Amino acid sequence: MEGRASWRAWRSPMTVELERVAAATEDSLAARETWDQFVASSGLGSYLQTAAWAAVKATNGWAAHRLMTATADGPVGAQVLSIRVRPSPWRFGYAPRGPVATIWTSETVAAISERLRRDPGLRRLHVSHVRIDPPIERPADDAWDTGLRHALRLARWRSAPPVQPGASRVIDLAADETAVWGDLRSKWRQYVGQARRRGIRVSEADGERLGDFYRIIRETAKRTGILIRTEQAYRDVWNAFRPAGMARLLFAEDPDGAPQAALFLVRCGGRVVEPYGGMTAAGAATRANYLLKWEAIRSSRATGATSYDMWGLIHTGIDQFKAGFGGREVRYIGAWDLVLDPVGYAVTESATRLRSAYVDLIRRRGRPGALNGRHRQVTAP
Repeated sequence: MEGRASWRAWRSPMTVELERVAAATEDSLAARETWDQFVASSGLGSYLQTAAWAAVKATNGWAAHRLMTATADGPVGAQVLSIRVRPSPWRFGYAPRGPVATIWTSETVAAISERLRRDPGLRRLHVSHVRIDPPIERPADDAWDTGLRHALRLARWRSAPPVQPGASRVIDLAADETAVWGDLRSKWRQYVGQARRRGIRVSEADGERLGDFYRIIRETAKRTGILIRTEQAYRDVWNAFRPAGMARLLFAEDPDGAPQAALFLVRCGGRVVEPYGGMTAAGAATRANYLLKWEAIRSSRATGATSYDMWGLIHTGIDQFKAGFGGREVRYIGAWDLVLDPVGYAVTESATRLRSAYVDLIRRRGRPGALNGRHRQVTAP
Protein backbone atom coordinates (compact mmCIF):
# COMPACT_ATOMS: atom_id res chain seq x y z
CA MET A 1 0.00 0.00 0.00
CA GLU A 2 2.78 2.40 0.87
CA GLY A 3 4.41 1.77 -2.47
CA ARG A 4 1.11 2.31 -4.28
CA ALA A 5 0.43 5.59 -2.45
CA SER A 6 3.94 6.75 -3.26
CA TRP A 7 3.39 5.89 -6.91
CA ARG A 8 0.17 7.89 -7.01
CA ALA A 9 1.84 10.92 -5.43
CA TRP A 10 4.63 10.95 -7.99
CA ARG A 11 4.26 13.39 -10.86
CA SER A 12 6.46 13.56 -13.91
CA PRO A 13 8.70 16.60 -14.39
CA MET A 14 6.54 17.53 -17.41
CA THR A 15 3.38 17.50 -15.24
CA VAL A 16 5.01 19.66 -12.59
CA GLU A 17 6.19 22.08 -15.26
CA LEU A 18 2.72 22.31 -16.82
CA GLU A 19 1.17 23.04 -13.42
CA ARG A 20 3.74 25.73 -12.73
CA VAL A 21 3.31 27.52 -16.05
CA ALA A 22 -0.49 27.27 -15.82
CA ALA A 23 -0.38 29.02 -12.44
CA ALA A 24 1.80 31.75 -13.90
CA THR A 25 -0.91 32.83 -16.34
CA GLU A 26 -3.49 33.59 -13.64
CA ASP A 27 -4.13 37.29 -13.11
CA SER A 28 -2.98 37.67 -9.51
CA LEU A 29 0.01 39.45 -8.01
CA ALA A 30 1.78 36.15 -7.31
CA ALA A 31 1.05 34.90 -10.83
CA ARG A 32 2.33 38.12 -12.41
CA GLU A 33 5.52 37.87 -10.38
CA THR A 34 5.95 34.24 -11.45
CA TRP A 35 5.38 35.23 -15.06
CA ASP A 36 7.95 38.02 -14.87
CA GLN A 37 10.48 35.63 -13.33
CA PHE A 38 9.95 33.30 -16.28
CA VAL A 39 10.46 36.14 -18.76
CA ALA A 40 13.58 37.43 -16.99
CA SER A 41 15.15 33.98 -16.72
CA SER A 42 14.59 32.97 -20.33
CA GLY A 43 17.68 34.79 -21.59
CA LEU A 44 15.79 36.26 -24.55
CA GLY A 45 12.94 37.74 -22.52
CA SER A 46 12.01 41.36 -23.20
CA TYR A 47 10.57 43.95 -20.85
CA LEU A 48 7.73 44.23 -23.37
CA GLN A 49 6.59 40.78 -22.26
CA THR A 50 6.40 41.67 -18.57
CA ALA A 51 3.31 42.33 -16.49
CA ALA A 52 4.63 45.85 -15.91
CA TRP A 53 4.41 46.60 -19.63
CA ALA A 54 0.88 45.23 -19.70
CA ALA A 55 0.00 47.75 -16.97
CA VAL A 56 1.47 50.56 -19.09
CA LYS A 57 -0.58 49.58 -22.13
CA ALA A 58 -3.76 49.11 -20.10
CA THR A 59 -4.06 52.90 -19.80
CA ASN A 60 -4.67 52.99 -23.57
CA GLY A 61 -7.22 50.21 -23.64
CA TRP A 62 -5.02 47.16 -24.20
CA ALA A 63 -6.06 43.99 -22.37
CA ALA A 64 -3.38 41.47 -21.36
CA HIS A 65 -3.78 37.72 -21.67
CA ARG A 66 -0.93 35.38 -20.75
CA LEU A 67 -0.68 31.78 -21.85
CA MET A 68 1.97 29.08 -21.59
CA THR A 69 2.62 25.50 -22.56
CA ALA A 70 5.40 23.02 -21.91
CA THR A 71 7.66 21.33 -24.43
CA ALA A 72 10.57 18.93 -24.20
CA ASP A 73 12.84 21.99 -24.47
CA GLY A 74 11.12 23.83 -21.63
CA PRO A 75 8.13 26.15 -21.30
CA VAL A 76 7.11 28.61 -23.98
CA GLY A 77 4.60 31.38 -23.42
CA ALA A 78 3.31 34.71 -24.60
CA GLN A 79 1.75 37.81 -23.13
CA VAL A 80 -0.77 38.84 -25.77
CA LEU A 81 -1.97 42.42 -25.61
CA SER A 82 -5.21 43.04 -27.47
CA ILE A 83 -7.24 46.10 -28.35
CA ARG A 84 -10.60 46.43 -30.03
CA VAL A 85 -10.44 47.75 -33.57
CA ARG A 86 -13.56 49.87 -33.67
CA PRO A 87 -16.22 49.83 -34.98
CA SER A 88 -15.72 46.09 -35.46
CA PRO A 89 -16.24 43.57 -32.61
CA TRP A 90 -12.80 42.05 -33.17
CA ARG A 91 -9.57 42.72 -31.35
CA PHE A 92 -6.02 42.86 -32.66
CA GLY A 93 -3.68 40.69 -30.60
CA TYR A 94 -0.01 41.48 -30.28
CA ALA A 95 2.77 39.80 -28.30
CA PRO A 96 5.56 42.42 -28.43
CA ARG A 97 8.97 40.75 -28.61
CA GLY A 98 7.24 37.47 -27.85
CA PRO A 99 6.66 34.61 -27.47
CA VAL A 100 9.15 33.82 -24.71
CA ALA A 101 11.21 30.64 -24.76
CA THR A 102 14.63 29.55 -23.57
CA ILE A 103 15.32 27.63 -26.76
CA TRP A 104 13.59 28.01 -30.13
CA THR A 105 13.05 24.83 -32.11
CA SER A 106 10.48 23.56 -34.60
CA GLU A 107 8.72 21.87 -31.67
CA THR A 108 8.61 25.17 -29.77
CA VAL A 109 6.97 26.89 -32.74
CA ALA A 110 4.42 24.11 -33.16
CA ALA A 111 3.56 24.05 -29.45
CA ILE A 112 2.95 27.78 -29.01
CA SER A 113 1.08 27.97 -32.33
CA GLU A 114 -1.33 25.26 -31.25
CA ARG A 115 -1.70 26.86 -27.81
CA LEU A 116 -2.62 30.22 -29.35
CA ARG A 117 -5.00 28.64 -31.83
CA ARG A 118 -6.92 26.71 -29.15
CA ASP A 119 -6.80 29.25 -26.33
CA PRO A 120 -10.32 29.91 -24.95
CA GLY A 121 -9.30 33.30 -23.51
CA LEU A 122 -8.40 34.66 -26.95
CA ARG A 123 -11.69 33.37 -28.31
CA ARG A 124 -13.64 35.08 -25.52
CA LEU A 125 -11.85 38.33 -26.32
CA HIS A 126 -12.71 37.95 -30.05
CA VAL A 127 -9.07 38.25 -31.10
CA SER A 128 -8.95 38.03 -34.88
CA HIS A 129 -5.22 37.36 -35.14
CA VAL A 130 -2.06 37.42 -33.07
CA ARG A 131 1.10 39.16 -34.22
CA ILE A 132 4.49 38.17 -32.83
CA ASP A 133 8.01 39.49 -33.34
CA PRO A 134 10.21 37.25 -31.19
CA PRO A 135 13.77 38.30 -30.32
CA ILE A 136 15.16 35.53 -32.50
CA GLU A 137 18.25 36.45 -34.45
CA ARG A 138 18.03 35.85 -38.17
CA PRO A 139 21.00 33.73 -39.32
CA ALA A 140 23.12 35.03 -42.14
CA ASP A 141 23.05 31.73 -44.04
CA ASP A 142 20.24 29.75 -45.63
CA ALA A 143 19.47 27.92 -42.38
CA TRP A 144 16.69 30.47 -41.79
CA ASP A 145 14.73 29.21 -44.79
CA THR A 146 15.00 25.56 -43.79
CA GLY A 147 14.65 25.98 -40.03
CA LEU A 148 12.37 28.30 -38.04
CA ARG A 149 10.93 30.02 -41.10
CA HIS A 150 9.80 26.66 -42.43
CA ALA A 151 8.36 25.80 -38.99
CA LEU A 152 6.43 29.09 -38.84
CA ARG A 153 4.95 28.58 -42.29
CA LEU A 154 4.13 24.96 -41.50
CA ALA A 155 2.18 26.23 -38.46
CA ARG A 156 0.31 28.66 -40.79
CA TRP A 157 2.01 31.87 -39.72
CA ARG A 158 2.30 34.55 -42.35
CA SER A 159 4.88 37.33 -42.64
CA ALA A 160 3.48 40.63 -41.30
CA PRO A 161 4.35 44.35 -41.30
CA PRO A 162 7.03 45.16 -38.70
CA VAL A 163 6.12 46.75 -35.39
CA GLN A 164 9.38 46.68 -33.45
CA PRO A 165 12.75 47.61 -34.98
CA GLY A 166 14.04 44.89 -37.27
CA ALA A 167 17.61 45.28 -36.07
CA SER A 168 19.52 46.46 -33.04
CA ARG A 169 23.06 46.68 -31.72
CA VAL A 170 23.79 44.65 -28.63
CA ILE A 171 26.87 44.89 -26.42
CA ASP A 172 28.05 41.82 -24.52
CA LEU A 173 28.87 42.96 -20.99
CA ALA A 174 30.47 39.67 -19.91
CA ALA A 175 33.95 41.07 -20.64
CA ASP A 176 35.73 43.29 -18.12
CA GLU A 177 35.30 47.06 -18.27
CA THR A 178 38.65 47.60 -19.97
CA ALA A 179 37.64 45.31 -22.83
CA VAL A 180 34.21 46.95 -23.18
CA TRP A 181 35.86 50.39 -23.26
CA GLY A 182 38.39 49.16 -25.81
CA ASP A 183 35.57 48.08 -28.11
CA LEU A 184 34.60 51.74 -28.64
CA ARG A 185 36.02 53.40 -31.72
CA SER A 186 39.02 55.56 -30.90
CA LYS A 187 37.19 58.71 -32.02
CA TRP A 188 34.28 57.83 -29.70
CA ARG A 189 36.68 57.46 -26.77
CA GLN A 190 38.10 60.88 -27.64
CA TYR A 191 34.60 62.38 -27.63
CA VAL A 192 33.91 60.87 -24.21
CA GLY A 193 37.13 62.47 -22.97
CA GLN A 194 36.20 65.81 -24.53
CA ALA A 195 32.87 65.84 -22.73
CA ARG A 196 34.60 65.18 -19.42
CA ARG A 197 37.12 67.96 -19.98
CA ARG A 198 34.26 70.35 -20.71
CA GLY A 199 32.82 69.60 -17.30
CA ILE A 200 29.98 67.35 -18.40
CA ARG A 201 28.96 64.90 -15.70
CA VAL A 202 26.45 62.08 -15.64
CA SER A 203 23.94 61.71 -12.84
CA GLU A 204 21.12 59.28 -12.06
CA ALA A 205 17.75 60.83 -11.25
CA ASP A 206 14.37 59.79 -9.90
CA GLY A 207 10.90 60.34 -11.29
CA GLU A 208 10.80 63.96 -10.18
CA ARG A 209 12.99 64.79 -13.16
CA LEU A 210 10.83 63.21 -15.83
CA GLY A 211 9.80 66.74 -16.79
CA ASP A 212 13.44 67.53 -17.67
CA PHE A 213 13.64 64.28 -19.60
CA TYR A 214 10.53 65.15 -21.57
CA ARG A 215 11.79 68.62 -22.44
CA ILE A 216 14.93 67.07 -23.91
CA ILE A 217 13.17 64.47 -26.03
CA ARG A 218 10.64 67.05 -27.18
CA GLU A 219 13.48 69.26 -28.38
CA THR A 220 14.97 66.20 -30.08
CA ALA A 221 11.63 65.47 -31.77
CA LYS A 222 11.36 69.01 -33.12
CA ARG A 223 14.88 68.81 -34.48
CA THR A 224 14.70 65.33 -36.02
CA GLY A 225 11.00 64.80 -36.76
CA ILE A 226 10.67 61.62 -34.71
CA LEU A 227 7.34 60.81 -33.10
CA ILE A 228 7.14 60.84 -29.32
CA ARG A 229 4.52 60.13 -26.67
CA THR A 230 2.84 62.37 -24.17
CA GLU A 231 4.76 63.16 -21.00
CA GLN A 232 2.29 61.10 -19.00
CA ALA A 233 3.07 58.05 -21.12
CA TYR A 234 6.71 58.13 -19.99
CA ARG A 235 5.57 58.60 -16.41
CA ASP A 236 3.40 55.51 -16.79
CA VAL A 237 6.43 53.49 -17.93
CA TRP A 238 8.50 54.82 -15.03
CA ASN A 239 5.79 54.10 -12.47
CA ALA A 240 5.35 50.56 -13.78
CA PHE A 241 9.02 49.56 -13.88
CA ARG A 242 10.77 51.65 -11.25
CA PRO A 243 9.24 50.01 -8.12
CA ALA A 244 10.96 46.74 -9.05
CA GLY A 245 14.22 48.53 -9.86
CA MET A 246 13.79 47.87 -13.59
CA ALA A 247 14.00 51.50 -14.76
CA ARG A 248 16.77 54.11 -14.61
CA LEU A 249 16.89 57.75 -15.68
CA LEU A 250 20.30 59.20 -16.57
CA PHE A 251 21.25 62.79 -17.42
CA ALA A 252 24.38 64.38 -18.84
CA GLU A 253 24.66 67.87 -17.32
CA ASP A 254 26.91 70.85 -17.90
CA PRO A 255 28.95 72.42 -15.04
CA ASP A 256 25.94 74.57 -14.09
CA GLY A 257 23.69 71.52 -13.79
CA ALA A 258 21.71 72.13 -16.98
CA PRO A 259 20.69 68.82 -18.61
CA GLN A 260 22.06 68.33 -22.12
CA ALA A 261 21.18 64.69 -22.81
CA ALA A 262 19.05 61.98 -21.22
CA LEU A 263 18.49 58.23 -21.40
CA PHE A 264 15.59 56.20 -20.03
CA LEU A 265 16.78 52.61 -19.44
CA VAL A 266 14.66 49.53 -18.76
CA ARG A 267 16.00 46.20 -17.56
CA CYS A 268 14.64 42.66 -17.82
CA GLY A 269 16.79 39.91 -16.36
CA GLY A 270 20.35 40.48 -17.49
CA ARG A 271 19.47 42.71 -20.45
CA VAL A 272 19.36 46.51 -20.28
CA VAL A 273 17.53 48.34 -23.07
CA GLU A 274 17.55 52.05 -23.92
CA PRO A 275 14.15 52.60 -25.56
CA TYR A 276 14.00 56.38 -25.00
CA GLY A 277 16.54 59.17 -25.10
CA GLY A 278 17.57 62.46 -26.63
CA MET A 279 19.88 65.45 -26.45
CA THR A 280 19.78 69.20 -26.81
CA ALA A 281 21.67 71.21 -29.41
CA ALA A 282 24.09 72.22 -26.66
CA GLY A 283 24.60 68.56 -25.80
CA ALA A 284 25.59 67.80 -29.36
CA ALA A 285 28.22 70.53 -29.22
CA THR A 286 29.74 69.31 -25.94
CA ARG A 287 29.58 65.60 -26.92
CA ALA A 288 27.44 65.04 -23.83
CA ASN A 289 25.58 62.21 -25.54
CA TYR A 290 28.81 60.23 -26.01
CA LEU A 291 29.69 60.41 -22.34
CA LEU A 292 26.11 59.64 -21.34
CA LYS A 293 25.89 56.48 -23.43
CA TRP A 294 29.26 55.23 -22.25
CA GLU A 295 28.26 55.75 -18.62
CA ALA A 296 24.96 53.97 -19.26
CA ILE A 297 26.87 50.99 -20.66
CA ARG A 298 29.53 51.03 -17.94
CA SER A 299 27.11 51.41 -15.04
CA SER A 300 24.79 48.72 -16.44
CA ARG A 301 27.68 46.29 -16.41
CA ALA A 302 28.61 47.38 -12.89
CA THR A 303 25.11 46.51 -11.67
CA GLY A 304 25.36 42.97 -13.03
CA ALA A 305 23.75 43.29 -16.47
CA THR A 306 25.01 40.85 -19.07
CA SER A 307 24.03 42.73 -22.23
CA TYR A 308 23.16 46.26 -23.33
CA ASP A 309 20.62 46.64 -26.14
CA MET A 310 20.66 49.99 -27.96
CA TRP A 311 17.14 49.30 -29.24
CA GLY A 312 16.81 49.79 -32.92
CA LEU A 313 18.77 50.93 -35.95
CA ILE A 314 16.36 53.27 -37.67
CA HIS A 315 18.52 55.29 -40.05
CA THR A 316 22.13 55.68 -41.16
CA GLY A 317 23.08 58.45 -38.72
CA ILE A 318 21.76 56.60 -35.69
CA ASP A 319 23.32 53.36 -36.92
CA GLN A 320 26.76 54.93 -37.21
CA PHE A 321 26.53 56.61 -33.82
CA LYS A 322 25.59 53.36 -32.07
CA ALA A 323 28.13 51.29 -33.99
CA GLY A 324 30.90 53.44 -32.51
CA PHE A 325 30.16 51.96 -29.07
CA GLY A 326 31.01 48.44 -30.15
CA GLY A 327 28.88 45.38 -29.82
CA ARG A 328 27.38 43.66 -32.81
CA GLU A 329 24.42 44.22 -35.07
CA VAL A 330 21.55 41.81 -34.53
CA ARG A 331 18.86 41.32 -37.16
CA TYR A 332 15.61 39.67 -36.12
CA ILE A 333 13.25 37.35 -37.98
CA GLY A 334 10.54 40.02 -38.13
CA ALA A 335 6.81 40.03 -37.45
CA TRP A 336 4.42 37.15 -38.09
CA ASP A 337 0.63 36.81 -37.92
CA LEU A 338 -1.41 33.80 -36.87
CA VAL A 339 -4.98 34.19 -38.12
CA LEU A 340 -7.64 32.99 -35.70
CA ASP A 341 -10.68 34.48 -37.50
CA PRO A 342 -10.28 35.12 -41.27
CA VAL A 343 -13.14 37.64 -41.48
CA GLY A 344 -11.98 39.51 -38.40
CA TYR A 345 -8.43 39.53 -39.74
CA ALA A 346 -9.49 41.22 -42.99
CA VAL A 347 -11.49 43.88 -41.12
CA THR A 348 -8.88 44.70 -38.48
CA GLU A 349 -6.03 44.82 -40.98
CA SER A 350 -7.94 47.32 -43.13
CA ALA A 351 -8.57 49.52 -40.08
CA THR A 352 -4.91 49.29 -39.04
CA ARG A 353 -3.77 50.40 -42.49
CA LEU A 354 -6.03 53.46 -42.23
CA ARG A 355 -4.58 54.30 -38.81
CA SER A 356 -1.03 53.96 -40.16
CA ALA A 357 -1.90 56.29 -43.03
CA TYR A 358 -3.13 58.83 -40.47
CA VAL A 359 0.16 58.69 -38.54
CA ASP A 360 2.15 59.00 -41.78
CA LEU A 361 0.11 62.08 -42.70
CA ILE A 362 1.01 63.72 -39.39
CA ARG A 363 4.66 62.93 -39.97
CA ARG A 364 4.63 64.40 -43.49
CA ARG A 365 3.03 67.59 -42.17
CA GLY A 366 5.94 67.99 -39.81
CA ARG A 367 3.99 67.60 -36.58
CA PRO A 368 6.27 65.27 -34.65
CA GLY A 369 4.89 66.28 -31.23
CA ALA A 370 3.19 63.86 -28.93
CA LEU A 371 0.49 61.56 -30.22
CA ASN A 372 -1.66 59.77 -27.73
CA GLY A 373 -1.26 56.05 -27.20
CA ARG A 374 -4.18 55.04 -29.41
CA HIS A 375 -2.98 56.91 -32.45
CA ARG A 376 0.72 56.55 -31.80
CA GLN A 377 0.92 52.82 -32.34
CA VAL A 378 -0.76 49.49 -32.23
CA THR A 379 2.71 48.84 -30.91
CA ALA A 380 5.13 48.87 -28.12
CA PRO A 381 6.97 50.69 -26.96
